[in-house]
Amino acid sequence: MDGTQRIETPADVIAGKLAKQRQAYLAEGFVSADVRKDRLKRALAALMDHKDDFIRLISEDFGNRSAETTLFADVVASAGALKDAIKHVEKWMKPSKRSLMFPLGLLGARAEVVPQPKGVVGLITPWNFPLTMVFVPLAQMLAAGNRVVIKPSEHTPRTSAFLAEVIAEHFDESEVTVVLGAVETSQAFSAQRWDHLMFTGAPMVGKLIMRAASENLVPVTLELGGKSPVVVGKSADLDTVVERVATFKHMNAGQICLAPDYLNIDAGRRDEFVDRYTRKVSAMYPTMLANDQYTSIISARHRERLEGYIEDAKAKGADVRIINPAGEDFAGQNQANKLPSALILDPTDDMKVMQEEIFGPILPVRTYTGGTDEVIDYVNSRERPLALYYFGQDKAEETEVLTRTTSGGVTVNDTLWHGAHENLPFGGVGNSGMGRYHGYDGFLEFSHQKSVLRHPKIAIGKLLGIVPPYTDKLRKNVARQLK
Repeated sequence: MDGTQRIETPADVIAGKLAKQRQAYLAEGFVSADVRKDRLKRALAALMDHKDDFIRLISEDFGNRSAETTLFADVVASAGALKDAIKHVEKWMKPSKRSLMFPLGLLGARAEVVPQPKGVVGLITPWNFPLTMVFVPLAQMLAAGNRVVIKPSEHTPRTSAFLAEVIAEHFDESEVTVVLGAVETSQAFSAQRWDHLMFTGAPMVGKLIMRAASENLVPVTLELGGKSPVVVGKSADLDTVVERVATFKHMNAGQICLAPDYLNIDAGRRDEFVDRYTRKVSAMYPTMLANDQYTSIISARHRERLEGYIEDAKAKGADVRIINPAGEDFAGQNQANKLPSALILDPTDDMKVMQEEIFGPILPVRTYTGGTDEVIDYVNSRERPLALYYFGQDKAEETEVLTRTTSGGVTVNDTLWHGAHENLPFGGVGNSGMGRYHGYDGFLEFSHQKSVLRHPKIAIGKLLGIVPPYTDKLRKNVARQLK
């Protein structure tokens, strides 16, 4: 829907919340495992106690989104991350022993790395998964012992406002709190002196966030998406490709940062792929406008953007295939903001659909005539994607694709699933982002890894001869080290 939030939170209010949390963090001192578990359990209760309300409000914000989609993609994913952190936080917190260079270890020196909370973390989240994008990073932030200020998306205003209420019920604002607002609030938010700042969204906005954070030397985690390619090898089973690509190209109407953005297939099988893909989408969604399982585009502006991609592709000579099984009049509806599925065959690089992340149920299909070397070269000529998907049974070809391309992550013979596992780090590279979260990797991301070295009573400086005046003792020790 088009209920974009109109309220803004002033910079001084955000600064006040940050100051309150930092003061509480400094006063608390060491954050015990019990305290961290308690906060994680309260976050889980905030989610689970109100999941039905969240399901209803998310659907209202989207115009239509099925309960099943929100349960699977938002509630289950969020609960899984919180439960994983509760289960493992004590283990994650333990210092790790480190060996020392000769001869310090032999002389009684000891070293360890101690994970320490960074302090107060700012979290700016997107609209496409309003719960997952809050609770998953929040799980690792709380496990790391931090306090958190959340700025949820203005494009899901009902959900964001309710999230603020629910968080306030379960947390003192010195622990976790929510600020509401749109662009002005985001600008003021990113300019604060956080101990760490995380943002998920478009690369263009990510650059602005990073620029603002740099003024205060605030470290950032940026999850920025991009154009994630599907590489279909000649050994791939076409039915497998069709079902798995179609599933995640249409889940949440393709409004997923990991959604397959364009597909590459050998020219000889393109038409067969198109036929099977069309039949699969039609079987999954025999109707779309009145089908609760077919998710709306988040707003009229985004629907019009996607319609613009289609018209631009047509104008530039693309073969556009609209998949509308029931022949419904999408032009005649202007409230649900639903968009039929579409294939864009043989797209060219001057088309907008090949220049920008799609975030909708539109799939460009490129062809290659030789081997997948052509596809590898094409992928490498573009910005590094958040994900890459390879389908095929040719291990040598798989190795070539995986080793010669760089992406945030990879799923082989499926799409998206590598981002669903808490024990795999999730993040982008280059234009698709920086930093990692999920599970232990997220705990590390939001912790300061502090080195602690304990020296023995023995005067190591004198033993090595580094206390002036320098003598042959130092020269001999240096010579010994350089051998």
